[in-house]
Amino acid sequence: MPFTPAEASELPSIISAPRFATYLQAMGNDRDKALALYEWNLDLSSALIVPLQVCEVAIRNGIAEAIQIVHGANWPWTNGFIRSLPVPKRRFDYNPGVDLTRCAKILPTTGKIVAELKFAFWENIFTKGQDSRIWDAHFRTCFPGAPAHLTVAQCRALAYDDLRSIRRLRNRIAHHEPIFTRNMVDEYRRIHDMIAWRSPVSAAWMDKKQAVLALLPQRP
Repeated sequence: MPFTPAEASELPSIISAPRFATYLQAMGNDRDKALALYEWNLDLSSALIVPLQVCEVAIRNGIAEAIQIVHGANWPWTNGFIRSLPVPKRRFDYNPGVDLTRCAKILPTTGKIVAELKFAFWENIFTKGQDSRIWDAHFRTCFPGAPAHLTVAQCRALAYDDLRSIRRLRNRIAHHEPIFTRNMVDEYRRIHDMIAWRSPVSAAWMDKKQAVLALLPQRP
């Protein structure tokens, strides 16, 4: 639907000149085309919330299940598990141990802590240091849809890389940044496959619910 004269006049300033410049540059300084791209980027970001939410819930619950098998139901308060978490090399990088300790001090149950921990926490459980502690014995139990032709170590490493990419996409959407330059077919496949590793049935259900793939051919 074409933009009204008022929309074409006011929306760029509401979006902000620096932010809108990204869209103008992509569309050859054509204001209407840039607004159409902004609108499509907005619709796509909104549509991605469904697969991203299903992915985050599925993956964090699968990881939490594996941690509980090894460390028990009270794992957020278990020093052995806390000490096993990777320590960042730089002071201001994300620290999963600090995040977990913070949540465990203010939240009364493991379930509430699981819901509160940052996405990056779960990504950090897919680091090499947890192979012998958790994943060698329990990866395929908690992620039965993972590729059978890959070793557990290969699956875990791939899951780490994919979750990092998914988290970055999620953060761009959360901060209202453009995502139109990304390969969204690959992004969607990555999200779908992570869900399928946990539950192929859930991935198929998400496929039916999502609106991402229908939007991709509509890019201005």
